[in-house]
Amino acid sequence: MKVSVCMITYNHEKYIVQALESALMQQADFEYEIVVGEDCSTDRTRALLVGLQQQHPAKIRLLLPERNLGMMPNFIQTLKACRGRYIALLEGDDFWTDPYKLQKQVDFLDANPDFVMCFHNVEVQDEAGNRSRANTNQQHVVSVKDIISRAWFIMTCSIMFRNGLVKYPRWFNRVRNGDYALQLLVSQHGLTRYLDEVMGVTGW
Repeated sequence: MKVSVCMITYNHEKYIVQALESALMQQADFEYEIVVGEDCSTDRTRALLVGLQQQHPAKIRLLLPERNLGMMPNFIQTLKACRGRYIALLEGDDFWTDPYKLQKQVDFLDANPDFVMCFHNVEVQDEAGNRSRANTNQQHVVSVKDIISRAWFIMTCSIMFRNGLVKYPRWFNRVRNGDYALQLLVSQHGLTRYLDEVMGVTGW
């Protein structure tokens, strides 16, 4: 398996179908899976996911705990279930806009073994539906020091990284911003590359 799309979701009834469809629309010359950790939503998120999984049983794998795990335990469980050489992150209320997003990121990582992660630009959408680019002045090669000093500039739905680099420490289970902590853990193992294309949309 080349890529696992790692998605966690909780009460994303309004957004989950668009998120899943944006992953299903990906055009790639490799196999990929979509691994979804659904954390006992109180709305129709789980029912919608089950319906989509029945339509795409070879592509979507659902993790359906019997009780609410909480964001970080759900995130860790879903990450550990990913079988792909690379992991792409997509939360249940974000979506991708480029059908070749996965292919472009895989092509880069395959050709550049010194890089452990890559990300791209996204649009940020407010509640009124207005969009703006998240980053307009971005450096192309990013180190762990850059991620520490600049803190929050890599949007979760833009990330792809090499699987198997990180053993998740105990403290990872308790952090508030799991995606940022994951960036720090992965980027200790090599460089990160920015791809100057808008390929997704995130809320703010």
